[in-house]
Amino acid sequence: MKTDDHLIKEELTFLYGTETAEAYLPKVLEKVSRLRTSQKSTSGRKRLSEKDSILITYGDNIRKRHASHSLVTLHHFLCTYVGNSISTVHILPFFPYTSDDGFSIVDYKEVDPKVGNWQDVESLGQDYKLMFDLVANHCSRSSRWFKEYLACRRPYSNYFITCDPEADYCKVFRPRLQPLLTPVDTTEGKKYVWTTFSSDQIDLNYANPDLLMEILDVLCFYAIKGASIIRLDAIAFIWKQAGTRCLHQPQVYSIIRLMRKMLEMGKMDVKIITETNVPHKENISYFGNGSDEATMVYNFPLPPLTLYTFMRQDTTILTNWAATLETPGPDTAFFNFLASHDGIGLMSARGIIPKEEIVLMADRVQEQGGHVSFKDNGNGTKSGYELNINFFDALNIAGKIPEDAEICRFLASQAIILSLKGVPGIYIHSLLGNRNDTEGVQSTGCYRSINREKLDYDSLTQKLQDGSSINAKVLKGYRKMLDIRKEEPCFSPYAGQQVLKDIDKRVFALERSINGRTICCLINVSSTEVQIGYKGKRNLLGSVFQGVLAPYQVAWLEV
Repeated sequence: MKTDDHLIKEELTFLYGTETAEAYLPKVLEKVSRLRTSQKSTSGRKRLSEKDSILITYGDNIRKRHASHSLVTLHHFLCTYVGNSISTVHILPFFPYTSDDGFSIVDYKEVDPKVGNWQDVESLGQDYKLMFDLVANHCSRSSRWFKEYLACRRPYSNYFITCDPEADYCKVFRPRLQPLLTPVDTTEGKKYVWTTFSSDQIDLNYANPDLLMEILDVLCFYAIKGASIIRLDAIAFIWKQAGTRCLHQPQVYSIIRLMRKMLEMGKMDVKIITETNVPHKENISYFGNGSDEATMVYNFPLPPLTLYTFMRQDTTILTNWAATLETPGPDTAFFNFLASHDGIGLMSARGIIPKEEIVLMADRVQEQGGHVSFKDNGNGTKSGYELNINFFDALNIAGKIPEDAEICRFLASQAIILSLKGVPGIYIHSLLGNRNDTEGVQSTGCYRSINREKLDYDSLTQKLQDGSSINAKVLKGYRKMLDIRKEEPCFSPYAGQQVLKDIDKRVFALERSINGRTICCLINVSSTEVQIGYKGKRNLLGSVFQGVLAPYQVAWLEV
């Protein structure tokens, strides 16, 4: 049997060859040793359970006037208004940055003083498990690393990818419309660097083992600082290979295996989640063999499929797709989400929703105040990449139906991620029932700002204390489902799942089972009543079920 050291060496050899692997193996093992001797080292890894749910939020999503540390404000708000309804807080990048709301990091190991400090992060970690971002593909052009690159100082002169502007890059996958290469002035003259996402976000050069050691060091630092889950942002892009799409290269998977093996050898109870907004088959490739790469992957088709399902009041496509969902190992799980700081990705919906229906969905989103962001296809054309809209407004046309019906419709959509096999990820604007931030878009010129509103603590809490507000009703309904879910073993990420196809096309239905107990989840996505043959069953969300699902009603029945 191969030892852990041998497995690490194998990955290094695959990435850089035998001689370099021999030289860098001791550096990796030194990091493992640092993990083992840290206070976070533990004797065992805990499995995910029905008690796990993850709130996605910026560290400064909730701001209080005259409060210097918004992380303290967030912590106080969560303890007061959310409690233990959620288990984990994903604090979106909370490091100093220069653009993209945190995803252009200047310093990976410092907390942005505008949101707080490491003591605030660790204090939040006393009440909630924490999820950190490792923005692995790029860093800010204002970072020290890139400034040293511009000065042509070693080793940083090889931390970024210097490109030939005359080379052919037509095969490179482009998630944005901006140029792939960005000219910069260095002490050696003008050079061109690789910039997948923007001219402020400079791609890192993983072909350089010294750069990989730096990123592995950041990974270890986050684990020691209390991350229970580390999200590998845009990980699919990190390895560039001439003549390819520069996406999903075999070296990417090797680096993920290396990261996971390091954490395991260091006895850290830290799980890896990969963020890859690509077609479903490519996305789930990051599970690896089920035990060597990601523990969780984002379930990217779910947001567009759910939105489409409610628009059409027809679950057929969602049901057929959900029936195919499988994970490769007993400890892997989907991260089920409907909204996040980014838009509703369309890449993952291709091949599942008909093209013409995607166009109609995009048109409707724009009618409801949203926007469509495009990607460059590399042949002079462009196609839709994501829909930018708040999920509450994506579902509801203001004034078309009564407000309480809007809330029921929205909560029914959220019940899908609470019912499906996996771990639910809930964006803070969904938990609080917020709506499009059109002023934010006008202010920044960025479509994604429509769902990144910063909330005033006093104004928000005033709304929550008014039980008749949308915010209060959504939070109350959401917490009720979360509280019931975390006490029900059938909602374990590892409980069985059978999607029911023959109930009614207006109802998304599935059974979850574990240890001889079964729960039937029924979600009416339509504005009409539906007769269901489960009369007399106990409904975890209410009284005994009478066999009729009201419009947008959710039922979790004991069967």
